[in-house]
Amino acid sequence: MVNTEAHPGEPRRTLETLGGSVVHPDALGISEFSAYALVIDARTAHEYREDHVPGAINLPVVDDAEFAEVGIAHARDPHAAYLVGAAYVAKNLATHIRDHISKCRPGDRILVYCFRGGKRSRAWVDTLRGIGFETDVIEGGWKRYRSWVRDGLSSLAPRFEYRVLSGLTGCGKTRLLHALAHAGNQVLDLEGLASHRGSLLGALPGDPQPSQKMFDSLLLDRLRRFDVARPVWVEAESRKIGNIQLPPELLDAMRKTLHLQLSVPMDERVRLLREDYAHLADNPMDMVERLLPLKPLVGGEELALWQSLAEDGQVDELCRRVLQYHYDPSYRRSRQRSQSESGTIIELPAMDPASLANAAAELTMRFGHCTTR
Repeated sequence: MVNTEAHPGEPRRTLETLGGSVVHPDALGISEFSAYALVIDARTAHEYREDHVPGAINLPVVDDAEFAEVGIAHARDPHAAYLVGAAYVAKNLATHIRDHISKCRPGDRILVYCFRGGKRSRAWVDTLRGIGFETDVIEGGWKRYRSWVRDGLSSLAPRFEYRVLSGLTGCGKTRLLHALAHAGNQVLDLEGLASHRGSLLGALPGDPQPSQKMFDSLLLDRLRRFDVARPVWVEAESRKIGNIQLPPELLDAMRKTLHLQLSVPMDERVRLLREDYAHLADNPMDMVERLLPLKPLVGGEELALWQSLAEDGQVDELCRRVLQYHYDPSYRRSRQRSQSESGTIIELPAMDPASLANAAAELTMRFGHCTTR
């Protein structure tokens, strides 16, 4: 559910001001996704992992192995393949009804989709309507949904007024975003959606990145929850976060809006880097190994010094030098290439929770209202 409550002193927002009203699933011939008690993705598990409607559960009518078996059989004997497929469908539907559908209430509405809105959707729809559930289907299936996502990102991303936090690596941009969210602001955490911190060290242990298509779905789902009459706070990003490509419409909109340049003392940046990359700080040799591709940029002598510091366990000095001799020059080069302005300088001498909360409150008061609406 999108929160339509206004901040104190502001008028209550109507649905016409919400991103969801700009890009609505009625273009798919269905109600808002939240209107359904259950959204069923009838495709195979690997199709579901590649991308799905956020919040949908995977209840395949045939699994990956069964789908492949029926497809191979169909090339030899279509009739025999349909018999085998129907048996698998009946077996799997029975299991899903017992484990999931039995928990639904009689008045619940259910949404179903498959790849193109064909046989796999119909198997579910006929069964659910036969039981008595009000059931909708995405005609055209996931392919139509995917087109809706792409079009939605193109049209919705430029409609917001952004507040972009920029600054050197380790200056706590993500932490400040979280503090701004806690203060009631609209926050778009792109690195959180992408499961990556956006550098050679950015991969998160045990948390693989989503596919590009899944990221797009998550991003549109997030944008649709925002109020277009209020600013959206976001961290400055390059074109890619790990393997994920950001929509050009979003990047263009971010570049044209207010930038706030965070300035944080080096000692605080080192502390934050150690905390945010604790898995690497605990294993500094692994950190240096990941940085080996930087040898042409920083030189063999500097890289050898990093290795020596890692071997000696001098993690603070290692972090300091990695920031000073790689991340900071790289950031400055990037700004020069993009010819971007430094923006308003925000001095943050400390990044403890209380200081972050105070900074978020001040930024909300200074920049928490749209200037173009």
